[in-house]
Amino acid sequence: MEAGFEPIGPRRAFEGAVEQIAQRIRHGDLGEGDRLPSERQLAEAMRISRPTLREAVKVLSKAGVLEVHPGATGGIFVASGYVPIELLRQQSDVRLAEVAGVLEARRLLEPQVARFAAENASEADFERMQMTIEAHKQMLRSGEVLEREDRFLQLDMQFHVRMAEATGNATVVGLMRSLLRRLEIGRDLALRQPPIPEWVVDIHERTLAALRSCDDAAIAAVMDEHLGGMERAWEQETGRKLRLLG
Repeated sequence: MEAGFEPIGPRRAFEGAVEQIAQRIRHGDLGEGDRLPSERQLAEAMRISRPTLREAVKVLSKAGVLEVHPGATGGIFVASGYVPIELLRQQSDVRLAEVAGVLEARRLLEPQVARFAAENASEADFERMQMTIEAHKQMLRSGEVLEREDRFLQLDMQFHVRMAEATGNATVVGLMRSLLRRLEIGRDLALRQPPIPEWVVDIHERTLAALRSCDDAAIAAVMDEHLGGMERAWEQETGRKLRLLG
C-alpha cells in the first residue's frame, strides 16, 4: 500500500501529507474501514518526519476522515470515504485565475483518455465505473443529493478516475488524477451552480455505453457533451471565454 504514496517537498510537507491521503480517499483508492500503512511506512514513503505525519493525521482525524486505534492490532484507519472539499481547498494552491487553464487542459486530454480506455478496458474496469453510477443512483433514490452535494461530486470525480485507470497506463492515470484534483478545487472556487443529478447519472451511463461500444463517433459525442456542461457553466459564471479547439 505504501508504494502508492509519494515523496513530498520540504516547504509544504504538512499540507502535502494531508492532501495526498485525502485525495487517495476521494479517488476511491482507500475506502471506509481500510487500514493505512504504519506511521513509519507512510512517513518514509512521503519522505517526511513522523511528527509531521502525525499532525496531518490529526487534522484528518478531526475532520472525521481518519481514526487512530491504539494497541498492537490498531493503526490508522479510514473512518469515512467522504472527504469535505473545504479540507482540500485549505491545502490547495489552485487559484481562480488558473481554473480556465485546467478546463482547457481537460478538453485536450480526456476525450483521448476515453478512446484509449475503450480500446483497453477489461470487464472489471467497466464494472468499477458502473459501481460509481449505482452509488449516484442510490443517492438519488434516498434524496440525499442536496444535503450531500460534495459527496455526489466526489463520486462524479471517481467515475473519471476509473475511466483513466481503464487505459492501463500509469502515466495517463497520474495525469488525470492531477488534473481532476485541480478541477474539483477549481469547480468549488468558481461555480456556484449545483450539479444536475439526473443529468450526471444519464451522461455517465451514456459515457460507459459508448466506451463499451468502442465507437469513436459515439465516444467523441458523449465526451463533448460531458465536458461542455462545466465549460459553459464556467463561461457563464465568469464572463470569460475558454480557448477550446473547434
